[in-house]
Amino acid sequence: MAVPKRKTSKSKRDKRRTHQKTAGPNVSSCPQCGEAKLPHHACLACGSYKGRTVIEIHEE
Repeated sequence: MAVPKRKTSKSKRDKRRTHQKTAGPNVSSCPQCGEAKLPHHACLACGSYKGRTVIEIHEE
């Protein structure tokens, strides 16, 4: 059974993992209000989706 001769240092381990990062979410702008929103989701700021109001937003 193969066993490592030396402990892998944190620097060596982290250099190997440099390309294993996750990307941030894709964000598009709402055509109604211009706020950032996730694609294929209703806008949380104005409540619109594809030009229609689908969520009633109560301003406090």
